[in-house]
Formats: sequence, structure tokens, C-alpha cells
Amino acid sequence: MKNLREYIKEAEEKGVAIGHFNISNIEALHGIYNASRKLNLPVIIGVSEGEEEFIGRSEVAALIKEIRTNDNYPIFLNADHHYTFESVKAALDAGYDSAIIDAVKLPLEENIALTKKCVDYAKELNQKEGRDILIEAELGFIGQSSKLLDAVPEGITEATMTKPEDALIFVKETGVDLLAPSVGNIHGMVKGGNPKLDINRIKEIRTTCGIPLVLHGGSGIADEDFTNAIKAGISVIHINTEIRVAYKEALVKYLNENPNEIAPYKILKPAVEAIEKVVEERLKLFNNL
Repeated sequence: MKNLREYIKEAEEKGVAIGHFNISNIEALHGIYNASRKLNLPVIIGVSEGEEEFIGRSEVAALIKEIRTNDNYPIFLNADHHYTFESVKAALDAGYDSAIIDAVKLPLEENIALTKKCVDYAKELNQKEGRDILIEAELGFIGQSSKLLDAVPEGITEATMTKPEDALIFVKETGVDLLAPSVGNIHGMVKGGNPKLDINRIKEIRTTCGIPLVLHGGSGIADEDFTNAIKAGISVIHINTEIRVAYKEALVKYLNENPNEIAPYKILKPAVEAIEKVVEERLKLFNNL
């Protein structure tokens, strides 16, 4: 089986993007995996620090590895938005395939230093254990909330978007494998609709920095923007808020309609199906299906 780096390269060559979906429980994993298997597409499972704490770092790593081995299926695990070297190290030591060191709140020099430290450690593990771990970093500001928003968060402006020349310097000095730029995307979903992406900026950053780009804050972005962003150089797309909303709405609906039900496998089944539906729709869009 190809590794994650190879699948990302293949996606870029085909002009498609790999879907990255976050989980904090096994029900979400089932919904995502069911959808990806139905379409026979590679998929990345993400767990942020908070999600990881709930589901269990070692538990989720073992589970993904077991699925990949037993089913011979390209499912990969990413440590999404980890903020310290220690948390990234712990995830990689547990067996994660990739990690995102999020140091955008730090001054640029400190962001570069911390990112490089993570890159160097991943290389050390790759050499020692024969793995091919990928390290991703974020450059520019896109907010930090995976929830429904009344408006675009303060601080997200054209001035805080990623500049191609900055991306080039950052990539050269850190050796990072993947870059998540700020190009009009935001974490979370704006109730009135998310802002449009700066497609030209995506193209310029990809051409300038020379490594695959990851689009964070995919929830709520218009289909046309997704399609154009992939053509411009996006190879991986993150979706989280959309599946959280689908999970909650299905759960609330079932409980309202079945107030006396107490069997978790019955209560949670509609939530799994709701997640599966969202993921299937997104994967079809990302892969021109």
C-alpha cells in the first residue's frame, strides 16, 4: 500500500483532494470510514488535542493501524492542531502518520523554530523506524473555533492571509512537508455563509513554496470554491464542523422522537448515518465523482 505522502502526490497529479475528517468518538469514525469505503477513496482521520484527550491517543492510533492492516485500506491518522513539541512528539510516538504543529500565535521566528524541531524529530523517527511521517504547519490566521459562528471572527482580514513570499521562506527554513495557508478560509461555519476563497493566492502560494497545500476550515465553503481551490493547488481538505452539526442534529431528532430509548447503539445509529452522508457528499465533490 502507498503511504500518505504518495497518496497526496497522486491526488495532486489527478487534480483531486484527499478528505480529512475529525473525530472524537468511534461513531464518527464509523460514519467516515463507511463513506470512504463505499467510494473506495483514501481518507485521513484527524484528532485535535481536545478530541485526542477524549478518545485516547494510543487507542485511536491502534484502531486506525488495525483497520489499515486488516482491511488493507488507505486510512491515515493525523494529529490535528497540536500546539507544543511535546504533544506532537507524543502523537508521533503513538504511531500517528502525520501531525500539524500550530504555532501561528507565536512570532514568525518562534513558529519557524518550533516547526523545525517537529520536522527534525519526525525525520529521526522515519530513519529509526522506517516510517514516513509528515509534518504540517499553519501560516496566517484563520481562527480557532470549530463551531457555528454569527460572523467572521475578528482578526481574519486580507492582511492576515498568507503571503507567497512568506510561505517560501517558511518552507525553506522549516523543511515542513505540508502547508496550511490562510486564503480566506476560517475555522468553523458562518451561519450566513463563509467568505469566498482567494483562489489566485492559493495558486501563487503553491507555485512559490513548492509543497502540497492543505485547506483548513472547509466546513461551509461553497462547492465552486472547493473545486477551484483544488485546481489551484489544494491537495487535502479539512472538514469538522459540518459533521459535528450533522451528528448533533441527528442525535437530537432521534431522542425527541424516541424519548424512552436507552440503547446506545440504537440512539447513535442515526448520527453515524448522518456523518456518513456528509462525508460521502464531500468526498464525491473533492474527487469529481
